Amino acid sequence: MKACNTDILILGAGPAGISAAVYAKRGGMDVTVVTNGTSALLKAEKIENYYGFAEPVTGKAILDSGMKNAERLGVHVERTELLSVRMNDTLTDFTAETKNGKIEAKVVILAAGASRITPKIAGLTGLEGHGVSYCAVCDAFFYRNKRTAVIGAGDYALHEASVLLPHADTVTLLTDGEAAPEGAPDGLEVITKKLAAVEGGEKVSGVRFEDGTVLKLDGVFVALGTAGSTSIARTMGILLEGSSIRVDEHMATNIPGVFAAGDCTGGLLQIAKAVHEGAEAGLSAVKYLRRS
Repeated sequence: MKACNTDILILGAGPAGISAAVYAKRGGMDVTVVTNGTSALLKAEKIENYYGFAEPVTGKAILDSGMKNAERLGVHVERTELLSVRMNDTLTDFTAETKNGKIEAKVVILAAGASRITPKIAGLTGLEGHGVSYCAVCDAFFYRNKRTAVIGAGDYALHEASVLLPHADTVTLLTDGEAAPEGAPDGLEVITKKLAAVEGGEKVSGVRFEDGTVLKLDGVFVALGTAGSTSIARTMGILLEGSSIRVDEHMATNIPGVFAAGDCTGGLLQIAKAVHEGAEAGLSAVKYLRRS
């Protein structure tokens, strides 16, 4: 595509981005969503804590339905890789660089999520949804009285471990060669040895370390940090709180015309929160443009 213009540019097509798009489009704006097709929800095999579904549903099904609804309403979707976003010299609009060309926008909504990094450990991806999870809040309930581990060495990993501790029989932090983090909660064992593989057949049975030893497990949670929208925010001079984008009650950042919603704002990494924040960001963007 060549350069195009839009009222509102939304980065990310997950629950936050698509909710923002739907509310902005229904508010009478021209809306463009840029997505590279990745989402943490694609790793969710069974979701049963979201309103409106009588039976468990996959993350992919929720994403597909949301996208179809947005496109039905007339939201333009660019399936491409985002390269950068910058404020123009006028300080009143923005230019996004993608692999397909440039997009000029009056407002930007950051909703690309907080990407979950997948380590290159043998057997891990093949067991996603079968004992390998990326969300303790979502899945801790399924590991009551079972043996679990969290792969990671930062604050995010410690948070996931804290969520698991009241439910699981054992929780072990696997730093994969990194130093043990400070502030580990009581009851959390920490192993710093390098990982070689996640093992199991139909389900996770344990992890094998490079020294050949094996730790028997029922579940492995991956928590290696966040990225996504925050890297864009840093380049634009948007204020952060830790690794999360700082927003007000209307999802506005410190840069006029830039809003953020979903996992990139921190807090509860759940669909319900993302949908709410996306709706608020979309409505706030419409109000901002009408005042301009």
